Amino acid sequence: MILYNLTINIDKAIEREWIHWMRAEHVPAILATGLPLDHKILHLLTEVDNNGATYTFQFSFRSKLDFFRFQKFHSDELMDKIQQRYANQYVTFQSLLEEV
Repeated sequence: MILYNLTINIDKAIEREWIHWMRAEHVPAILATGLPLDHKILHLLTEVDNNGATYTFQFSFRSKLDFFRFQKFHSDELMDKIQQRYANQYVTFQSLLEEV
């Protein structure tokens, strides 16, 4: 099992609107690709006060091949939508993990 982790620190001033958009539009768009098997949305509780809130979006994939298909055919377009809507209001990093 492969876990794709997208961590985003979002400006607290827009946190509520952003998390609503992520749940209503962004996550369903990722799932609609048919490649992730499952997902979780988590909020970081041990936050350093930086005027932001940190969330992690975790998507499970059956294999690395399924993840690489997602990355090749869908990821850039989906990340561009976040950038277009929330430019300069967030920082993000991505990681790929394998269940052992």
